[in-house]
Amino acid sequence: MNLRGRRFVQQFAASLVFLALLLGHVAGVYHLGILDKLDAALYDYKLNLGMIRAVDERVVIVDIDEKSLQEVGRWPWPRDKMARLTENLFQQYGVASVGYDIVFAEPDQSSGLPVLEHLAKGRLAGDAGFAGLLEQLRPGLDYDAKLGQAVAGWPSVLGYYFNFAQGAETTNPDGLPAPLLDCAGLHKVGIRPEVGQAYSANLPSLQAKAATAGFFNMEADFDGVARRMPLVIEHQGKCYGSLALLTTQQAMGAGTPTVRPAAGARPPALDLDGLVIPLDAEARAMVPYRPPGAFEYVSAARVLDGSAEAAKLEGRAVLIGSSAPGIMDLRVTPTAQVFPGVEIHANMISGILDGAVKWEPLSATRIQVLTVLLAGLAMAVLLPFAAPIWALLATLLVGAGLLAGDYYLWRAWNMHLAAASPLVTVLGLFVINMSYGFFVEARSKAQITRLFGQYVPPELVDEMAKDPERYSLRGESRVMTVLFSDIVGFTSISEKLEASQLADMLNAYLSHMTKLVQESRGTIDKYIGDAIMAFWGAPMSDERHARDAVLTAMAMQATLAELNPQLEAHGWPPVRIGVGVNTGRMSVGNMGSQFRMAYTVMADAVNLASRLEGLTRQYGSLVLIGEDTKAACPDLAFMTVDRVRVKGKQVPVTIYEPLGIASEVAKERLDEAAEFEAALADYLARRWDAAEAKLQVLNGRRPTKLYDVYLGRIAHFRAEPPPDDWDGAFTFTTK
Repeated sequence: MNLRGRRFVQQFAASLVFLALLLGHVAGVYHLGILDKLDAALYDYKLNLGMIRAVDERVVIVDIDEKSLQEVGRWPWPRDKMARLTENLFQQYGVASVGYDIVFAEPDQSSGLPVLEHLAKGRLAGDAGFAGLLEQLRPGLDYDAKLGQAVAGWPSVLGYYFNFAQGAETTNPDGLPAPLLDCAGLHKVGIRPEVGQAYSANLPSLQAKAATAGFFNMEADFDGVARRMPLVIEHQGKCYGSLALLTTQQAMGAGTPTVRPAAGARPPALDLDGLVIPLDAEARAMVPYRPPGAFEYVSAARVLDGSAEAAKLEGRAVLIGSSAPGIMDLRVTPTAQVFPGVEIHANMISGILDGAVKWEPLSATRIQVLTVLLAGLAMAVLLPFAAPIWALLATLLVGAGLLAGDYYLWRAWNMHLAAASPLVTVLGLFVINMSYGFFVEARSKAQITRLFGQYVPPELVDEMAKDPERYSLRGESRVMTVLFSDIVGFTSISEKLEASQLADMLNAYLSHMTKLVQESRGTIDKYIGDAIMAFWGAPMSDERHARDAVLTAMAMQATLAELNPQLEAHGWPPVRIGVGVNTGRMSVGNMGSQFRMAYTVMADAVNLASRLEGLTRQYGSLVLIGEDTKAACPDLAFMTVDRVRVKGKQVPVTIYEPLGIASEVAKERLDEAAEFEAALADYLARRWDAAEAKLQVLNGRRPTKLYDVYLGRIAHFRAEPPPDDWDGAFTFTTK
């Protein structure tokens, strides 16, 4: 078998092992937590991408908010307040139903009635007057009875909850409502609701008056996110309905829901007067969330005082809950990390009314197994023969197809399929096959490290090693930017220090400057004593090479302000540097002799950058750049310094000093640059008096060597005017 055949067999075998691992998870033999997390993330993404974003006016939340607590009093409120709230909702505002995300498990003692009854049985026993007075007061002080009267005869749904822990105690054993369904009907179609061991119900006297009651239990997935809600819970062989389901039923005036058996791929469901609610095997439904705030919140205080807007409440299904800190039931949902529990019930009601509850097909496992096998085997056969770019394209297309198909089923059919395993199959096989190629070609990538490791930082070497064929030491022509920097007066500095001190000082200085170059993706060409030569645009392409070089030059000057105190702390003199930057077409590559080679750049543009560095001393400027560099940096601000002929050149060039990113430069600095430009225009037009006046103003405000240079030239030209063909350029005869 040839090398290519052996490579295919090895890659195909690795692919089969990976497929077998995934199929074990899909078939339920074991669970891979990372795939479960990815499935949950994809579910949340689909839900957020496709959810209805309009406000649903059919469901309203009457909110016991902070304002209500301030006006009415601390929670829990006396039951007479809850009675008046209920009466107003039904009688004044004409709501369709009211569901309470609250349980009234304890008798109300806020009226003082229990104290009076205790007195009637104790010290005042036999006092006929007191007993008669108590009977007169009782109707007004029995707040529980008031609430019972308020809910009686209306489509009211009290709230309660089940406890699933073994040995849990029941509160109000006689407070459960009538069962919603015959559990046998659910069992017959394969649904086994979760079994509640105990419950905390409402006072029996209240429950007897209300139309019904629904549990407000919610469940969280393995990651703590509430994606599903139980619609039916079983207790002692009887099946009870949720708050959301029964509030919807009461609002519709619907009859008892019926159980629909599975039909084709569709799971069993509840039928609420034609509205189909798909259930999973534990009688849970996927909550069809809308965005946070998709339901109208009406303050309970406004309902109590009758000032709420009637149009927002009339004919609506109402849930009473709280958003006040300390009493609000907070949950984590796919749409928010902090989400009011009452709004989850509202979303469930909305989804039932829309017929938009998602469902998972009964054959979901078989569909996943088939998808993983077909996609996996196809990729395992094709990828070993595909070039990396085609392999990537095929992987992206297949992966995108899987996601698009999954999303189509979600939107068009309300069907949910776990897409993580098929997606990981495609991506994983791509990684396996490309990784094999990576190790086979590791030697060529290591060569890149050997070739360029001494010029560029490790992170860029790693990036280059991903595609070594793009990089070579062979000479080529590119438009690039080069930087030269040099310490001013280095000779005098070196004479004051011992050799070891000079070496330590240079190492500290060069380390800081080199770090700045490398952080901006520059390449260190060489160190020439105290001088640094660096360039941008090779070996890695950099579309912003000019901008990166200019900002690095300015950063070098700024860094000296922090470095010099450290140098002085060691007894070393502070450092000043000049920096020249220029852009142009250059030859870059490995150049030298058969004895020694170096990766470097050569061109007139390089020489000009070196000259510019030297000119910084003439003008007192920190950084000077050429015309092409300025043209390549439209978002930076510059000040024109001069028009010069450097040594060895006859064509004059305009040189500039960078001020920084235009939007960040202080207005005073920009104004100063503009004033100097105006003075320079007068100078070039030979208007010596006007130029001198402007320069003296500038120099008086902020004296600089640059202004002194021009004032000196003006004095010279007054004595010896320039020739008629003078172009304004100053000729330098030294480097």
